[in-house]
Amino acid sequence: MLRARSKARNGIQVIARAAQVLRALEGVANGLSLGEIASRVGLPRSTVQRIVNALADEQLVMAASPTARVRLGPGLLRLAANAKLEIADIARPHIRALSEQLRETVDLSVLDGTEAVFIDHVVAPRRLRLVSAIGVHFPLHCTANGKAFLATFDDDHVRRVLGPRLRAYTRHTITALARLIRELQAARRAGVAYDREEHTEGISAVGCVVKDEWGNMLAVSVPMPTTRFREAEQKVARALLDCRRNIEAVLKVRRDSEH
Repeated sequence: MLRARSKARNGIQVIARAAQVLRALEGVANGLSLGEIASRVGLPRSTVQRIVNALADEQLVMAASPTARVRLGPGLLRLAANAKLEIADIARPHIRALSEQLRETVDLSVLDGTEAVFIDHVVAPRRLRLVSAIGVHFPLHCTANGKAFLATFDDDHVRRVLGPRLRAYTRHTITALARLIRELQAARRAGVAYDREEHTEGISAVGCVVKDEWGNMLAVSVPMPTTRFREAEQKVARALLDCRRNIEAVLKVRRDSEH
């Protein structure tokens, strides 16, 4: 009996450590060396080597360079993509209701390395409306959905993902990393992030992130002409947070029913 319990505990510990390694590689497009992973997760390099070898056998990590750096592999990306699509299916009736309530376009996007990618939208029933094509990639530091994704990470992770230089897309783009981090801290407190003509002149947006129990994320964002946004900013933010609560309530019911 004691041996069985000890074996079970060891198995749980291995899974937890593997999860630590995978989280360390999240959002690091160029991968990490074994030493860098060991430093981030606080494990011996030899232990990290064994875990990485096991994850590589399952295609959950893969080589990122000839110098033994590793990054997330196609097996994990396929699992994550399926999970994200499932959340998107759950979210769609709620973003449709949000679009009808606000009479504005509502977008869904996923995080893809250092960019956000639009995967779905509900288009506003207005003559003057904003529509982005499905599959288009957007930078993280100057978009509402991108900032919402960044706000889910700690400040050190944000610094690693973005690097010291931020590209200016408009005269309103935040290019100082310290200032952006302060804004992300405010976004964490408020639950929403803003783009005030930082990516495109004349267009502003507000966005938030929805997470499931496995950590899969979708961003819901509402872009609109700045002339309308200035008057409706707080109303849109409140409606967006209500939409997120509704989606997360459905995800919780589904989770509880499966346990």
